[in-house]
Amino acid sequence: MKRPDGISKRRAEPKFDRDRRIFHKRHDTKLESGLWLYGLHAVRSALSNPKRFVRRAILTERAAEEIGPKLLSRLKHEITDMHGVSRILPDGAVHQGIAILCEPLPRVELDAVLEQSHGDRRIVLVLDQITDPHNAGAILRTAAAFGVHAIVVQDRHSPPESGVLAKAASGALDLVPIVHVVNIARALEELGRRQFWRIALTGDGDGSLKDVAHTGDTVLVLGSEGAGIRKLVRERCDVTAYLPIEPAVDSLNVSNAAAVALYELRRN
Repeated sequence: MKRPDGISKRRAEPKFDRDRRIFHKRHDTKLESGLWLYGLHAVRSALSNPKRFVRRAILTERAAEEIGPKLLSRLKHEITDMHGVSRILPDGAVHQGIAILCEPLPRVELDAVLEQSHGDRRIVLVLDQITDPHNAGAILRTAAAFGVHAIVVQDRHSPPESGVLAKAASGALDLVPIVHVVNIARALEELGRRQFWRIALTGDGDGSLKDVAHTGDTVLVLGSEGAGIRKLVRERCDVTAYLPIEPAVDSLNVSNAAAVALYELRRN
């Protein structure tokens, strides 16, 4: 391009070196489809999941040491620096030096999950219109910690599988089966026919969770922080329950409430 004075103006060179420029060009996310997961716990769990199809990994040398050669030998991977990993992810992603390109997990049916469940007591979590990926991820992590057999969500009102969700779940996205249904009320009816005791966690419950908990198979329903559990969903439950907290605090964050409630259920 020539300026008016006839002197050619050269385009400024990027500040990074040639090899890194080639790397960034080759890994422009606009040219690729798939799901990017990041963070050591999320990636390690995804690579350990035989149901997860992973295309490749981009990571730093330190992250490669953390993940280990056994998992990395299963897929194509490339070494870069922290900036190289940041380049392919959304701004602000806390990736810890590793990202993988993979396919979303295959959908699972509730019947199949329940048939594969083992143990004396099964617990199923139902999330009614909880759409925030940070809350949903935190609930997933808690569910894995307390041995929840499945999480049921509604297709249209739940966060999609994403790097944000996986990072918040800290590996639990690949540990706890997530069942997507069209109608939560009908799913609760089906669980009732399977002799699950269905509890809706609400601020105005029939009794404290400790008092209404059941020792058999149990469903715990959690609603969004704003709207709570919808009327039709609540009516499909056997009982409503509250967590006894101090009057000075109106309510708990839904992920915190899930942790307290699941602890109480397992303690019983």
